[in-house]
Formats: sequence, structure tokens, C-alpha cells
Amino acid sequence: MDDRSISYEPIGEISTPFDRAEGMPIQPSVAAETTGVVEFDPEYAPALRDLDGFSHCILLYHFHASDADADLTVTPFLDATEHGLFSTRAPRRPNSIGISVVAVDDVDDATLTVTGIDVLDGTPLLDVKPFVPEFDVPDRTESGWIAAAADGDGREYADDRFV
Repeated sequence: MDDRSISYEPIGEISTPFDRAEGMPIQPSVAAETTGVVEFDPEYAPALRDLDGFSHCILLYHFHASDADADLTVTPFLDATEHGLFSTRAPRRPNSIGISVVAVDDVDDATLTVTGIDVLDGTPLLDVKPFVPEFDVPDRTESGWIAAAADGDGREYADDRFV
């Protein structure tokens, strides 16, 4: 039998003003003015070198407060219609991995200060990557059902449905 287990160790923790999911912005664009602090384990401080030259970075983190039992179809915050889980940004997923693109404000030793954070306080950080528009923004894009969701719920802040 094939062993398909994978494990990760957090490399730091994200501190934010959000101590519960309800009322929290659902995407970084909604939290544009919200500041967060990422405290890296001290041994990762050298890995932050030169990150301050980028306007944005990508945070990969563990949804530590989300139930891991994911439904394969969900009614997301932005719509009143049920969609396949993988066509949404719902936090309850088969692997509790989250991603946010945030603005880099400051890098000081093992501390990264960011703006546009949309995660719960105490979220374990798994990785950071620089956001590079030439690599990360395709020439042609489509937003699927989200483009037509203007008639749906249109919620920009979380409720209790994915906790």
C-alpha cells in the first residue's frame, strides 16, 4: 500500500485582530487596511532577506480553526447557490491549507508586518513566497461563477457556516 501521508511543521504564527471567524473579511481585498504580524521561528530570520523589496507576498497557512470535514459542495459567502468546493475559497477543505496575497509593510529580523490580512489570530504559517506579477498574474483570466454572483449573497465578511 502506498503511504500518501504528508506532514508539515509551521514556520511561524500570524497575529491579526480577528479572534473569531464570524465578521472577519473573507478575502485580503476586503481587509485592505488590516495589519497583521507574522512572527517566524527565529531560525527562519535569514530566509526573510530581500523580501522587503517586494510589494506583496503570498502566505500559505493552516486553517487551524476550521473543521477538516469538508463538504464537496458548498454555498460560499459570495453567492446563494451551491458550488463545487474546488471552485470556491471556502475554508473547510480536505487539506486545511489557506492562501492570502498580502502587502509587505516591513521586515525586521524574524518579523514580517503585512497589510490586507484576512486570517484568524494565531494561524500557523506554512510558507511564504514573493508575489511576482509577471509570474502570478495570467494575461487572460475568468472568474467563473463569481463574475455572475452579484445577484447572490455578496457577503464580504464570514459567518459561522465553515467553522
